[in-house]
Amino acid sequence: MTSPVFSPLVLPCGATLPNRLAKAAMEENMADVGQVPGPTLLRLYKNWAEGGTGLLITGNVMVDGRAMTGPGGVVLDKHSEIAPFRAWANAAKHNNNNTQVWMQLNHPGRQVYAAMGGDVLSPSDVAIDLGKHSHLFGRPRAMTQQDIEQLIQRFADSALKAEQAGFDGVQIHAAHGYLISQFLSPLTNKRKDKYGGSIENRIRLLIEVIKAVRAQVAPTFAVAVKINSADFQRGGFDADDAKVVISAMNELAVDLVELSGGSYESPAMQGSTADGRTLQREAYFLDFAKEIAQVATMPIMTTGGVRRLAVAEDVLAQGIEVVGMGTALAMNPALPNGWKNDSTLSAHNPVVRWKDKTLSAVATMALIKRQLQRMGQGKSPKPTASPIFSLISDRIRIKKLTKRYHQYLNKYSTK
Repeated sequence: MTSPVFSPLVLPCGATLPNRLAKAAMEENMADVGQVPGPTLLRLYKNWAEGGTGLLITGNVMVDGRAMTGPGGVVLDKHSEIAPFRAWANAAKHNNNNTQVWMQLNHPGRQVYAAMGGDVLSPSDVAIDLGKHSHLFGRPRAMTQQDIEQLIQRFADSALKAEQAGFDGVQIHAAHGYLISQFLSPLTNKRKDKYGGSIENRIRLLIEVIKAVRAQVAPTFAVAVKINSADFQRGGFDADDAKVVISAMNELAVDLVELSGGSYESPAMQGSTADGRTLQREAYFLDFAKEIAQVATMPIMTTGGVRRLAVAEDVLAQGIEVVGMGTALAMNPALPNGWKNDSTLSAHNPVVRWKDKTLSAVATMALIKRQLQRMGQGKSPKPTASPIFSLISDRIRIKKLTKRYHQYLNKYSTK
């Protein structure tokens, strides 16, 4: 009997996902010179394309080269050359499975490392609080109305370029404490204008971005959104807020909503929270997703900790339409194909549990990124890699990439 995870799903825009498994976005930091996709990124996506996942969502692509989550990030704006992105889309479709390939679009807002420089924006001038590590991030400035209007246009411009490059859709990143997520959260949004205060005002930026993107692309081009089920910080964005966001998006042409959780201050996407709540060992956000999905008219996807077929099947049995996986596919890019032959296969989960929670989160990310880099170099993942070595080598790599990014930033600022 074929598992339900391998059944197709027709989206509201008419596009079909060949199965219910999605590679969720992971920050790759593997851009070539000029912040564009190059050979290593293409090789990585060929691996995933051949692995049997029905939907591939890219790591976050920046809509503004002056604001980056990392120095090796990809930038796509109205000035970008289209050829490298067309090559990326083609590499991600390197199979005969009708895989859908979507580009995740993002602006980091205040989650920009101080060493990067550039433009650190936020709805309000509330800095990141990571205790003794807070100095690693730039001090944000509150956005003006003009900043907001320019941001909305950037998302629309990038979505149009993604469509022209051959991607099948875009995902607007409004989770994990990045800029749109900062507008949604009362902890970071202290504005007194129409974008702040009530949840109805705090969702305004997201709604305007969705409308601007949908107005630029074809009706058959998928437009998805990623939001937090909760911030997992006391007084932050919560499940009730998420239901209001979903209800508002029901009125728009949104094809899929991915539910995740957390931020740099509370890395729930790695299974750790700042408010003391305990997440499930696998499918971290399933309980929240079941509750929130009750008000949704579009398909719902949840991501976080899934690495076994039985858990993926349970997610679908709870009324969720798409199962997102990140770390599992970094450890084994062919896991979906493997499940067709061996339903007991499980992917390694490299979570670091050091006393310093911030360093633990950074080391976990370094371990995952190391696997992506290995695949980009034509090697197999190494699940047993040392977290200390991975963290040190990642810091050295980031330092080199930061120097290269500063050269890019100098040129970008003159555009």
